[in-house]
Amino acid sequence: MKNILYKLVLLTTLVLATGCKDKQANKAEDMHEAEHENVVEFTEAQFAQTDIRVGKIEKRNIGHEITVNGMIDVPPQGNISVTVPYGGFLKQTTMLPGTKLKKGQVIATVENPEFIEFQRDYLEALAHNEYLKSDFERQETLNKEEVTSTKVFQKAKSSYLTNKANIQALESKLRLIGINPSSVKNGKISSVVSIHSSINGIVREVYINTGKYFTPQDVLMDITDASDLHVELKVYENDIPLIRIGQRIRFRLANAPDAWMEAEVFLVGNNVRTDRSITIHGHLKEENEALLPGMFINANIEVETLELYAVPEEAVVRFEGKHYIFKSEGKSKEDDQMMHHFEMLEVIKGNEEEGFVAVSLVDKTQDISKLDIVLKEAFTVLAKAKNSEEEGGHGH
Repeated sequence: MKNILYKLVLLTTLVLATGCKDKQANKAEDMHEAEHENVVEFTEAQFAQTDIRVGKIEKRNIGHEITVNGMIDVPPQGNISVTVPYGGFLKQTTMLPGTKLKKGQVIATVENPEFIEFQRDYLEALAHNEYLKSDFERQETLNKEEVTSTKVFQKAKSSYLTNKANIQALESKLRLIGINPSSVKNGKISSVVSIHSSINGIVREVYINTGKYFTPQDVLMDITDASDLHVELKVYENDIPLIRIGQRIRFRLANAPDAWMEAEVFLVGNNVRTDRSITIHGHLKEENEALLPGMFINANIEVETLELYAVPEEAVVRFEGKHYIFKSEGKSKEDDQMMHHFEMLEVIKGNEEEGFVAVSLVDKTQDISKLDIVLKEAFTVLAKAKNSEEEGGHGH
């Protein structure tokens, strides 16, 4: 009985000891896997087939930006509403929204019988002027010689000056509707006048069709001065103290997210609206024909510049919602072949500017300034790591 009991105790002890050893072995293996799960290895031949470039992380001046939304707009003086004094019938126009215009270009022709009356009145005033001028000069001479009374002279003078003023008024009226008085003097009379663009710009809207009658208050079309476009942005209360005139603006259209354009803050509003925001305006650095008033934009305003550790954008990869860089662990010889070792390090991305992005390490125990990292073709290293994992390894 004692022998049986002794054997049972011995067997139990051996089983427990074996189980502990297995657990310790599994734990050690798990630690080994955790330690090497982010390690990637290339053979010399594999590495030679890539364009991987390794180098130090350097400090660069990176602008700290705030993100805002806004639109393309023009100042009031850049929007022209085309009207015609005295109204008339629209005889002809080829303008459509989006049509580009040059200053002085004919944008429409208008017909109005009243225009003929203006020209007739002008010619009559010119013809009458010769007689009134002669009578005035004659009465002036006679008055000096005391042959005629002062009253007669003053009446002749008044009639002459009144007619002269009438001529000047009629000339202004003709110019107002687009008729050259010199042409009328030469006998050219017409009921049709041409309307010319007063600016270089773009037709934004056309409100009337050919043959339709319009009044002096009716707008025929709206024209926008394309050279005077600017960005209008909404900045909320928390960011208002950061805004200064002269700050750089980077913006892009919603339908072209990769095409960044630049502007510069030139006006900061001082009226906080009910939604706790103000409007700021920015001058475009360059004209762009693709921009039209009313287009919505996303913009970044550079409020300050900081010296930060930054890497090329292609040095940072995204995997499972996190960002990583690859640290070079150098080379070693394994099984008679040279191996290149890289370690995947998680980073926090900062601001981006001119192809560089600011980064900081999640693992604060490492000194980012002393690291050699993959600056080019980081995606190649990521692909190698994930392909190796799918094959049952850990990138080596």
